[in-house]
Amino acid sequence: MRLLDRYVLRELLLPFGYCLGGFLIFWIVFDWSSDFGKFQEARLRATDVAEYYAVIAPEFLVQILPVALLLALLYALTNHARHNEITAIRAAGVSLWRLSAPYFAMGLVCSGVVYALNEYWVPDIESRTEAIKTRHVRNPKAQMGRDWVQSLGFRNTRDGRRWQIASFNVKTAEMLGPKVDWMSPDGSRRWIFAERAMPTNGGWVFLVASEFIESNSTYAPGLQTNWLFKPFSEMPEEIRSEIKISQRLSVLRPQPVDVPIREIRHYLSLHPNAAASEKNWLHTKLHGRLAAPWTCLVVVLIAIPFGSASGRRNVFVGVASSIFICFSYFIFSQMGQALGTLGTLPAWLAGWLPNMVFGLGGAWLTARAR
Repeated sequence: MRLLDRYVLRELLLPFGYCLGGFLIFWIVFDWSSDFGKFQEARLRATDVAEYYAVIAPEFLVQILPVALLLALLYALTNHARHNEITAIRAAGVSLWRLSAPYFAMGLVCSGVVYALNEYWVPDIESRTEAIKTRHVRNPKAQMGRDWVQSLGFRNTRDGRRWQIASFNVKTAEMLGPKVDWMSPDGSRRWIFAERAMPTNGGWVFLVASEFIESNSTYAPGLQTNWLFKPFSEMPEEIRSEIKISQRLSVLRPQPVDVPIREIRHYLSLHPNAAASEKNWLHTKLHGRLAAPWTCLVVVLIAIPFGSASGRRNVFVGVASSIFICFSYFIFSQMGQALGTLGTLPAWLAGWLPNMVFGLGGAWLTARAR
């Protein structure tokens, strides 16, 4: 790494660390003051509270990482411009794009961090924090409710099977009271009633099971056994995605922020004939989640022309600029999500619209920078 790259990166990392640390401390203090009573009711100790915020902090980081990067970039670039360092560097034959190479590298790293947190950490935060809050409360019903989903209906339109499950364990994928029906090749509908079921290699095992054949609204006994294997294609991950997304569809929550990309795809693969409104909603959220990590890279494109303008400006201009940019980006993001959900815009365009507008705008302004 060249000496210039090390210098530029060092001047960025310091304000970036201050911004991240300041945002985190402010958020923890604010959240702790509002939830202090709940922590006391749950009998949480200081170590439990510390663990709680360590678990939930990545969800907050996903939201503030682009903002902190933008603020740090504007501060660093404005500071360089005030001391005429950018003018001197460019006079030495270094282009603005080459000068910004460490910033783009930092943006790519932050994008990777946001993607990893969104996909592999944030989706499980709700269950982890609930386990912490209830660990000192003796409530068997709450303990069971943590891992079990009651009265689950699951439809696999891809293979034409319907599942009715009395209880489903989201961790082990064990089922209590499952009922499955499907249409056999000969045109008759078949049913399986069982006490329990669990996944195995290549299918599902039903315990204490009875199989029936439905004909003219009557059930003809087929098979009764203590152990029945069926090569059904449904995977536990697909059922979990069904649970998460169905809950959000039923309560009309605007964004499935805790549903990973892979689970949205599982749901879409199991419901190829879903309603148009449901497909619009899911595809828009899918592209929104694919586009979200790249916000950090877009932030770099926005900050370069805003922060590198020559002149002895106050560094607090960067603060005001970052607030305006973040607010504008939020408006475009919400507008794109709404238009995509309604079907007015294609889902891919709705999800990527803010990144396209701000990224192309930043690249154009950077190319015109003097």
